[in-house]
Amino acid sequence: MGAATGKQYKERLQKANNNVYVNGERVDDVTTHPAFKNVIDSMAKLYDIQHEKPEKMLYTSPTTGDKVGMTFLHPTTKEDLFKRREAIQEWALSHNGMMGRAPDYMNAEIMATGMNNDLFGEDDPMFAENSRKYYEFVRENDLTLTHTLIHPQVNRAKALHEQNDASVALHLKEKTKDGIIVDGARLLATQGGITDETMVFPSTFKKSGEKDDIFSLAFAIPNNAEGIKHISREPWDYRDNKWDYPLSSQFEEGDTIIHFDNVFVPWERVFVCGNSSICNRAFSDTNAVVHMSHQVVAKAIVKTEFILGLALSIMEAIGIDQFQHVQDKGRDIMITLENMRSHLFRAEHNAKVDKHGTMTPDFAALDAARNWFPRIYPSLTEIIRVLCASGLTAIPTEADFQHEEIGPILDRALQSKNLNGTDRVQLFRLAWDLTSSAFGSRQNHYEYYFFGDPVRMGMMYFDNYDKEPYKARVKDFLDSIKK
Repeated sequence: MGAATGKQYKERLQKANNNVYVNGERVDDVTTHPAFKNVIDSMAKLYDIQHEKPEKMLYTSPTTGDKVGMTFLHPTTKEDLFKRREAIQEWALSHNGMMGRAPDYMNAEIMATGMNNDLFGEDDPMFAENSRKYYEFVRENDLTLTHTLIHPQVNRAKALHEQNDASVALHLKEKTKDGIIVDGARLLATQGGITDETMVFPSTFKKSGEKDDIFSLAFAIPNNAEGIKHISREPWDYRDNKWDYPLSSQFEEGDTIIHFDNVFVPWERVFVCGNSSICNRAFSDTNAVVHMSHQVVAKAIVKTEFILGLALSIMEAIGIDQFQHVQDKGRDIMITLENMRSHLFRAEHNAKVDKHGTMTPDFAALDAARNWFPRIYPSLTEIIRVLCASGLTAIPTEADFQHEEIGPILDRALQSKNLNGTDRVQLFRLAWDLTSSAFGSRQNHYEYYFFGDPVRMGMMYFDNYDKEPYKARVKDFLDSIKK
């Protein structure tokens, strides 16, 4: 089949009729439902971009000869990494980095686990082969995936097997000759209601042990499989109006809780079954975390560029760009952007071929970026809010401006240095949607927890950092004084 079109993506969703619930009701057709139809249009646009710019977005499949998505590319050279990143950023430009789980995120993950799969074979060579074949299957059919990693947060002080209701978490119930039966809930599937399949990620455990092995799973399954329910959080696409809500009306991805009710998973879709040790090593040993971080940093750069553009537009619109404290805030965004670009440059240009033959970016650079950006992102949106000041609350709607009597009043009263009232309010409504609407608040929260708890990530970063050379320098200096 090869690279899909937006029309084919929508038709797949309609045909699948996934079991999706929102606001207490089952959704008949996600492609027409108000909670999903606009973001589905944005997803469809991504698929169409592949065909509008095939030289950048497509490559020839090594197995079928069909043209497939560049974001699936298995890189073996630095040039391959550059090509894949350019495709990632081309997609990100269409949503200005607001879609954190566009298909390229999962495409990077399944490429890494599909091609660097020997870890899964520790239990059975079948699992390694399953991972490779699944990568090829998704690539050749251009499927879009959601993923789920987190167990229900019942009592964080206890291990899963110690919970009062341990069976609430997704777990292995039974092995059969044809596959496995799983039951329980998983969090938090971004785009769960608008994708073809779910990749159940191998969750990590504080330590490996047999008692947690029933929760140690990794598999992929169609979202319309019998027994699966996707239960959506409240949607924040409040109004089908791009003027009033320029971001949330297009890029509200949604998040779902997934419930598995005695779901059958055939063996060919299973990658880890009952081995917490493999789960704990899955992202590092396959280098999946490196390739996923490469996608995330590339996307974050596009998002930061957009925030800088918005800040500069606000400064110019209301004539504050000559003030020192305003320029200093602009400088903060610029430095963030250049830091992220530098991390990405180092990661790509210091890339090396790993033991599996995959050209892999320098993780040290990406790890620094993915630890730093979640902590700095809230300050970027705070800058936008401060620049707008009280003007952020004086934002009438499109309907107000279209009103015969009050429209002209608003257009005059809300004018700025170089914009009429209509254009200034539209600019400020974009700022509101980015920073202060439910969508904007979710963006802040989402970026902060993108890879997990930033404090826990910081501890891991500190523990894994090579500290010895720096301590040795100090020791050598002190030793030299003693002589």
